Amino acid sequence: MRQSETSPQVGGFTASQASRDSLISGSDRRRALMGSAVGSTIEWYDYFLYGTMSATVFGKLFFPSDDPVTSQLLALASFALAFLIRPLGGIVFAHIGDRIGRKKTLAVTLAIMGLSTVLIGLTPTYESVGIWSPILLTLLRLLQGLALGGEWGGGLLLAVEYSPPNRRGFYGAVPQIGALIGLALGNLITAALSTAFSETTFLAYGWRIPFVLSIVLVMLGMWIRNNVDETPSFKRVMATRTEKKVPLAETLTRHWRAVLIVIGAKFIETSTFFLFATFTVSYLVGLHYARVDALNMVLAAAIVGSPMMLVYGGLSDRIGRKKLFLIGTVAAMVYVLPFFWLMNQGSVWLSALAVIVGFALVWPIYGSVLGTFFAESFPPDVRYTGVSLGYQVGAAIVGGPMPLIATALLAHYSGSYLPVGLFIIACGVISLIAVSATKDRSGEALDD
Repeated sequence: MRQSETSPQVGGFTASQASRDSLISGSDRRRALMGSAVGSTIEWYDYFLYGTMSATVFGKLFFPSDDPVTSQLLALASFALAFLIRPLGGIVFAHIGDRIGRKKTLAVTLAIMGLSTVLIGLTPTYESVGIWSPILLTLLRLLQGLALGGEWGGGLLLAVEYSPPNRRGFYGAVPQIGALIGLALGNLITAALSTAFSETTFLAYGWRIPFVLSIVLVMLGMWIRNNVDETPSFKRVMATRTEKKVPLAETLTRHWRAVLIVIGAKFIETSTFFLFATFTVSYLVGLHYARVDALNMVLAAAIVGSPMMLVYGGLSDRIGRKKLFLIGTVAAMVYVLPFFWLMNQGSVWLSALAVIVGFALVWPIYGSVLGTFFAESFPPDVRYTGVSLGYQVGAAIVGGPMPLIATALLAHYSGSYLPVGLFIIACGVISLIAVSATKDRSGEALDD
């Protein structure tokens, strides 16, 4: 990030930056952090709940066919479609966020996500309305993608732009935890309902309950975020009247290299996240593990991984975000084949160990620093647009299609997991190249 040419340096930051940061109260920082964490958790709960259901029940209810693999692929395809619209959501809502503010934008994205999730829980199945069933489900899924496309960047900036200069990595890890907690909540409720209901009852209406319950979480999130003020970075942009009329044009003409780096860095994070969080469930069920056991493995990993995100985020404030990201990427590439080998041993405990190591210890190394690393790559007047565009395009290329690609590779290669592992390794190579080409700005001022 650019440094001021006129202000003296104080502890790695300019004097003007240090002075401004001292004016932000601790209570304001805590409210912003809470608003970021809660909103992020709710958004990801809604979003990943669909992923869990698409891996377990949507194929039977909304995409029935004579071939179970075809039904599964169609359900996963509907899950992946939302990733194609996430960049559009990122562009639209980031434009608003860079023009009128982060806070107002986040209220809209949270409302859209909550409404679409509740309606998914009320959507009739194929047996009731025929072809309209998968059409309605897919349209609502696209609305989820539109909302999340704008939510992630805003939620991240709410934390990072309020953070103390020497704890930016720690603060930036908090909204990233929302992905794990949201996933854990979805799996916890789904596993509890799977245990409480018979398979027939669960397929009849039990799966709808966690979608409808989302309305309670959304109302809570709206109340918390309403008490958070606009971020200091955007206030300075408005005070100096440096907001851009078309942030996307500014980003693509002056910061295109940073966008490409963000897209490339996203490959390993998003491919392994959906490997561990979504594909693992359908893969274990295909190996004849109980669905509840598979969900509980991911749940346990998400719970263990949440504090590890904070540990790694804090560590990045000491050793740098770039170094930590590269270490984690190499670790993921080395671990992916042993991960599959452990799950194929027929042991619930070995499978649980595989998921926990991958999702709770390896993925958080780079997952925790990803958001802060991206935010430090753009100036405040186009930061929302820059981080959202790069993040969502990277997710669209690899993240959404990942469970679909993995399922197709397994089917084509007679159940061999080697091609899936090689796909993850290829994603890691792309991320290594992208991150190696950038500068670590961990010790620099965020806005000057």
